[in-house]
Amino acid sequence: MSDIRHSLLRRDALSAAKEVLYHLDIYFSSQLQSAPLPIVDKGPVELLEEFVFQVPKERGAQPKRLNSLQELQLLEIMCSYFQEQTKDSARQIIFSSLFSPQGNKADDSRMSLLGKLVSMAVAVCRIPVLECAASWLQRTPVVYCVRLARALVDDYCCLVPGSVQTLKQIFSASPRFCCQFITSVTALYDLSSDDLIPPLDLLEMIVNWIFEDPRLILITFLNTPIAANLPIGFLELTPLTGLIRWCVKAPLAYKRKKKPPLANGHVTAKVTKDSGGMDRDSHLLYSKLHLSVLQVLMMLQVHLTEKNLYGRLGLILFDHMVPLVEEINRLADELNPLNASQEIELSLDRLAQALQVAMASGALLCTRDDLRTLCSRLPHNNLLQLVISGPVPQSPHAALPPGFYPHIHTPPLGYGAVPAHPATHPALPTHPGHTFISGMTFPFRPIR
Repeated sequence: MSDIRHSLLRRDALSAAKEVLYHLDIYFSSQLQSAPLPIVDKGPVELLEEFVFQVPKERGAQPKRLNSLQELQLLEIMCSYFQEQTKDSARQIIFSSLFSPQGNKADDSRMSLLGKLVSMAVAVCRIPVLECAASWLQRTPVVYCVRLARALVDDYCCLVPGSVQTLKQIFSASPRFCCQFITSVTALYDLSSDDLIPPLDLLEMIVNWIFEDPRLILITFLNTPIAANLPIGFLELTPLTGLIRWCVKAPLAYKRKKKPPLANGHVTAKVTKDSGGMDRDSHLLYSKLHLSVLQVLMMLQVHLTEKNLYGRLGLILFDHMVPLVEEINRLADELNPLNASQEIELSLDRLAQALQVAMASGALLCTRDDLRTLCSRLPHNNLLQLVISGPVPQSPHAALPPGFYPHIHTPPLGYGAVPAHPATHPALPTHPGHTFISGMTFPFRPIR
């Protein structure tokens, strides 16, 4: 590598960067012939940092800076390389060598260039770059994933009005990238503050993607070998937890966003009456998203059973439900003076529906005692009380340990949608079609 470095030092910045990619392509292609997963040595990474990210090797030297035109030309060089490289394994390892965080001073330059490269790939529909970015999102700590997500949201949802149409088009080009993008976006926008509520254009795009094909958010799970212990600090296999958080917290978060200022320490009756929650468009989008999430949860039982993971893998972790419930309780207390009873009721209804369907499908594994303890401090909600305390038949799945919430074939007895004695009504089917969720229909819609 030292000989290569000396030759690169005699070149201008752009030709040196292009030459680095050429040499690394040869280097890793030869390694891939003898090992399916070659180890990335320190030497290639140092070459990339010096000649692509312009981080000087000599201590104390001033970093080089590419002007805007040179940076654009560098992005075109990289886009062309990934587009023309026919071997996916070589593409993936070069992309990983370029953009895997190393915990050093080059990481800021690395992340900045990555955001611009993926943004360009979206604009000109470079599918190989998007596929590499999808793999990168899957194996990179979430703190870096949300930085990439923010860069794309800034470029396509904030800076130029209408540019979100360009981002929408990648739905059919790279569904795998869309799945990982949704997961990282839900990790970024957790509705914990007004600044972390997703922009309307972004929300509408994601809702339409998922409504068009709900299986989109299961792509990573369905195409990834499942490890015994999922790594901590990385994106989850699906964005389900984040999407549930969006649907459940949205009524309260939007109500908090429009919280009026206090006059003499008190909220006047007139201001309280006039201050509404989310607008009609947002309300409809979150309702549509909630329906799609429930449909996806109902699909999961089949997929978990096929993978022999039913009762063994919870795609929605109970530990992640704990902070969600705590946030709902805190928001409900905070908004109480604003007479937000309708928003609180809607939020708790959605939470109850999500918990019930998630447990029924095997996506959430927990005991009913755990659930009662978790929800004990929440405001009273009839549907939530039915979910955590209603009688349920024993699970036919032997894989579930005793005491875990079993598969729900019928709604809790005494719930208005179903008679207490179904035997006296022979016309009723044995397994009613999801009537345990109040007012919620699940039309059959084939997925392309």
